Amino acid sequence: MKITIISTLIVSFLAVQVAAQDAPSKFQNPILSGYHPDPSICRVGDDYYLVNSTFVWFPGLPIYHSKDLVNWQLIGHAIDRPEMVDFSGLPDKLGLFAPTIRYHDGMFYIINTCVACGMNFYVTASDPAGPWSDPVWLPDAPGIDPSLFWDDNGKCYYTGMQGVEDEEWPTQTEAYNQELDLEQQQLVGKRHNLTYGHANNASYTEGPHLYKINGQYLLMVSEGGTGMYHALTVHHSDSVNGPYIADYINPVLTHRHMGEDYPLHAIGHGDLVQTQNDEWWCVMLGKRRIERETILGRETFLARVEFEGQTPVFNPGHGKVLMEQKRPDLPWSPLALIPVRDNFEGDKLDLKWCTIRTPHEPFYTVSGGQLKVQLRPEVMDSLVNSSILVQRILHHQFEAKTQMRFKASKGHEQAGLTVYRTNQNHYKLLKDNDSLVLIKSFKGRASEIARVPYSNDEVVLHVAGSGLDVQFSYGETEDDLHPVGGTQSLRVIADGNGNQFNGPGVGVYATSNGKLSKLMVAFDWFDYKGMD
Repeated sequence: MKITIISTLIVSFLAVQVAAQDAPSKFQNPILSGYHPDPSICRVGDDYYLVNSTFVWFPGLPIYHSKDLVNWQLIGHAIDRPEMVDFSGLPDKLGLFAPTIRYHDGMFYIINTCVACGMNFYVTASDPAGPWSDPVWLPDAPGIDPSLFWDDNGKCYYTGMQGVEDEEWPTQTEAYNQELDLEQQQLVGKRHNLTYGHANNASYTEGPHLYKINGQYLLMVSEGGTGMYHALTVHHSDSVNGPYIADYINPVLTHRHMGEDYPLHAIGHGDLVQTQNDEWWCVMLGKRRIERETILGRETFLARVEFEGQTPVFNPGHGKVLMEQKRPDLPWSPLALIPVRDNFEGDKLDLKWCTIRTPHEPFYTVSGGQLKVQLRPEVMDSLVNSSILVQRILHHQFEAKTQMRFKASKGHEQAGLTVYRTNQNHYKLLKDNDSLVLIKSFKGRASEIARVPYSNDEVVLHVAGSGLDVQFSYGETEDDLHPVGGTQSLRVIADGNGNQFNGPGVGVYATSNGKLSKLMVAFDWFDYKGMD
C-alpha cells in the first residue's frame, strides 16, 4: 500500500515537472484568432471568462474559459435560443454589438446592445456555460456599448455611449453612466456625462468600462472608430459620477502612429483584468493585415499593464501590442488539440458551428455520423436565415474540405461549400443535378466563375486559402482533387467593400432557390486546418 502511494506521488511529481518544463515562457498574439472582436473579460477566483460580439451570427456571444489568459476554450453562448433575439432582415454589420461580462455575488452578467433588434439588454447565469436568462431589456438606456460596474456600496452602474445632440465637432459622442436597479430591472436616478473623449476633436468615444483601482475611479474608453485610428484612453475621478480628468499620456494604447503599412492596426476596445497574482492585463481587439488587407476581421489580443500611479502603462518599454511576449504568471493550462476532422458524432453540432441570422425552424440534424441539411427556399444572398452553417476562419493559411452526398433532381436544388463574410460578399462551390458551379458574390453582384460537369452523388469539396489567394477544388475522393475556377481573391471577404465589423466563416450551404423541396443533403465529415 505504501509503495503504491509513493509510486503515485512520484508519478504525479514527474508529471508536474514535465508540465513545468514544457510550459513556454512566452505566448503568441492573437490569443483568439479570426472573428473575435470587442472582447470583454472577468475573473472569478482562478478562472477567466471572455465574451465577443457576433452581430447576426447565431448562436451569439460566445463564452470562453481560461486558466492562464492564453489558452481559451469555447464553453457556450449567451444567446442560444431563437426566441431571445431576432436578426431577421438585418445586414451582417448589425445585431449583437460589443458585450461586457461581469460577475457579482454569485451571478454572471452580460450586458449588450442588439442594434436594430431591441437595443440594450442584459442576461444572467449562475454558470457561464449556460443556460443564460431571457434578455432583460432596458428601453430607457440610449446608445450602444453598455458596461456594468458595482461600487463598494453595492450599487450597480450602467455605463454607455450615446450621440450628442449639439455636436461641437463631427463624430462627437459621449460616455455616460446611470444607476441600474437590478431588482426593478431599470435605470434610476440622474444620468451623468463622463467624457467626450480625451481631446477636443475626439471621435466615436465608445466602449466605456469603469474600474475602481487604488481607491480611485478609472474610466477606459475607445476612441477614433474601429479602424486605423482606434485607440484606448483613460480618465480619472474621485467620484463614480465624475468629473473625470483625462490622463496626461492619452492615448494609453494605439497603433495609429505606426502608419498604414504596419501589420497590426485598429488596436482598441479593451477591458482590464487583475490576476490572482496581482498582475494586470488587458484584452483588446486588433486587425492583422496582409498587403494592407484584413482578411480575418477583428481579433482578440492580450497585453501586460503596469500602473505608474493611476496611469496604466501598456507593455512598458514597448508601448504597443506585441506579437510575442512573456506570458502571464499563471499555471500553464494547455487545451486538448481540436481535431482537424469533425465526424459529426453524437446528436449535436460542436459549439464552433453557427448559422447566419436567427433560425425560426430546425433545418438540420446530426445523427449516424452525418450532418443532414434541409434544402429550403431561402438563399444566402438574402437577409433571412438560410440553410447555412459556418465556423470561423482562424488562419491566413487554411484549408477546409467536406465529403457530401447529394442527388438533386432539379437544377434549382443546390448544396455545397461556402466561404462567407456577408450576404453580398462570399463564395459558393455548389453541386446541382448535373454539374458543379463556383459562384462569387462581390458587393451584391453574383457571377459564375466556372462550371464543370459532375453527376455522381458523392463529391469532396475543398477550399484552400493562402494570404490573399483562394483556390477551390473537387473530386470523387479527397486524394484526387481537381481545381475549379482558377485562383480567386480573398479580397472579396476582406474588410471594406461592404464588409464591416464581423468576420469570415467557412462551412456548408443548401438551397432550393425560392422553390419548395423535400431534399436533404448529407455531409459525412468536415475538415478545417490552419497552416500558419
